[in-house]
Amino acid sequence: MLEDLFCPTAVAVIGVGREEGNVGHEIFDNIREAGFKGKYFAVNPKTMEIHGEKVYASIKDIPDPIELAVVVVPARLVPQIMEEAGEKGIKMAVIISAGFKETGIEGAKLEREVMDIARRFGIRVLGPNCLGVSDTGCGLNATFAKEAPYKGNIAMISQSGALLTAILDWAKAERIGFSKFVSLGNKVDISEIDLLQALKVDDQTKVICTYMEGIGRGREFMNIAAEVSKEKPIIAIKSGVTDAGARAVSSHTGTLAGSEQAFESAFKQSGIIRANSVEDLFDYAVGFAYQPLPKGRNVAILTNAGGPGIMATDACEKHDVPLASFSRETIDALREMLPPAAGLYNPVDVLGDAKADRYRAALELVLKDDGVSAVTVILTPQAMTEIDETARVIASLSKSYPDKPIYACFMGRADVASGIKILTENKVPNYYYPERAIETVAAVLSYINYRGQPPKTYGKFNVRRQAVREIFDETVKLGRRNLPDIQASQVVDAYGISIARCVLAHDVDEAIKTSRHLGFPLVLKIASPDILHKSDVGGIAVGVRNEAELEASFNRIISNVTRFMPQALIWGICLQEMITGARETIIGVNRDPQFGHLILFGLGGIYVEVLKDVSFRIAPLSEQEARRMVQEIHAYALLRGVRGQPSADIDAIVDAILKVSQLVTDFPEIIEMDINPFMALDKGHGGVAADVRIMIGE
Repeated sequence: MLEDLFCPTAVAVIGVGREEGNVGHEIFDNIREAGFKGKYFAVNPKTMEIHGEKVYASIKDIPDPIELAVVVVPARLVPQIMEEAGEKGIKMAVIISAGFKETGIEGAKLEREVMDIARRFGIRVLGPNCLGVSDTGCGLNATFAKEAPYKGNIAMISQSGALLTAILDWAKAERIGFSKFVSLGNKVDISEIDLLQALKVDDQTKVICTYMEGIGRGREFMNIAAEVSKEKPIIAIKSGVTDAGARAVSSHTGTLAGSEQAFESAFKQSGIIRANSVEDLFDYAVGFAYQPLPKGRNVAILTNAGGPGIMATDACEKHDVPLASFSRETIDALREMLPPAAGLYNPVDVLGDAKADRYRAALELVLKDDGVSAVTVILTPQAMTEIDETARVIASLSKSYPDKPIYACFMGRADVASGIKILTENKVPNYYYPERAIETVAAVLSYINYRGQPPKTYGKFNVRRQAVREIFDETVKLGRRNLPDIQASQVVDAYGISIARCVLAHDVDEAIKTSRHLGFPLVLKIASPDILHKSDVGGIAVGVRNEAELEASFNRIISNVTRFMPQALIWGICLQEMITGARETIIGVNRDPQFGHLILFGLGGIYVEVLKDVSFRIAPLSEQEARRMVQEIHAYALLRGVRGQPSADIDAIVDAILKVSQLVTDFPEIIEMDINPFMALDKGHGGVAADVRIMIGE
């Protein structure tokens, strides 16, 4: 694991300058001043001593064994230092130095050279181009941040060192403590994956926070994060959520999918709590770190002002936080104890003249109620409000009811500052506004829901995998990437997804003969390996009711296609039975470079890109995940049936999603895929793929 990174017995800082302000000098000072429990040494061939302590010319001159080397020399000298570290037997290095792949091609070459040396000697590397690492448990502060973090039980991981320094300053003002503080830098070796594994078993860490810009091994990250999330919460803030620049996509799914959807799905499937800002990140973090997890989901609100109580109630509804219903005994006791004008039901309004004793009596009654799992206590500073005394009451009751978390909301800044200090010292989280407190409660409840889910199971369908392999091999042999309609339909048919019958006709006479077997109404679609979106070139006719319409539609489609795409190879026209009385949905796939296949579900047909009512998950999917995909879209109510309309066959949709998940897992060369529409028939009658597009690559 990474014990020698966090809590080594001896550290050497290589590149300690004599003058104040030198990065190596600052790191050495930070190690000395943070109360590090091990030995520490300075290395610089041009300096004899610093602060009265000996400075060694080379790391190899240090007589003691060294577990951690902190490298702060110009980038060009790092390979030499790594050679010396390897010869010394050091197995852990933090490379603070910049000037590697972040600077361009030459820097990337230098970075590869450093890692070649590290691998040869078995050295694990944090960085390069990073702020460093801090462990408050053993007093290690091997960073060049201005001050060491306070001791606490929140671990912070960040790709941005500059952001970490800002977070440290902000956390100091808020008196937030940390167990570990890690800057990843270029992530040449040690990544979030390694750190999550280490922090999972770290007794000092109760909550893991991370700021990330990208993930190298997406699927592995998801697997590790899913394991860790079952033990302790992971809260992540992700930057770079917009897809800048043009993307070469040709499917509906490819148009709608992107980095943001992939990360959102990865977080959701791994139990990671998504924060939208640094403020959210630490709102959630202190909520988890300071208070226990509630045993249930029902929340009570206690306030001395009606307006903030309503704001909290609105936030509960917005974030699906259930409000507790009090027992008759609780309501009667509140009525007897509170003034006549007080609010007795949830939220409880103790009124603006409430002093600490009234807060105590009301809060204790609410906490005693078996129907209450957690409480948000709001205080607005009135002339008669006893701020400090009320804070002490809340802190005391928080300890008396250790299974029921309390989230305080002392609104304001100056007047309530002393009360907030008392709350913080007693590990009661405070939020300046009711919405922030409730959003934290919602995050906690979401995490509890994830932990309570049964282990994921991935079923396997009996499929004709070899048939699909032969189709893909033939497509590659012909130098194509897009499968023709008929072959794409054969692929999904091989995986057990029902397809609408489709027969290729080369001319009008053949089409008329075919229609007598298929029956009317029909859908006509151009058959060409060169045409991706048939409707864009007038290559589709829907609802063809008789032979006369069939002939006219056939000729019109051929005319449209030859006019818009004269170079296209035309095989003929596909006659397809028209599915009526079904709900049109879409099941799509887009291959994300970091996480693999991203599966989409939503309303289908021509409306998918207009309404964008879709959900995403990363393959492979469990049945629970596939079902939640269907339930997440806004139009789910339409699928279930409204105003007497029968429900669509939800089970058939879920079944098709799972078969697509198995298909793309079996064949990673699938780049994009759309079943659009997938016609969901009435409940019990299944579903049919009406149109299939598949693009393959490497």
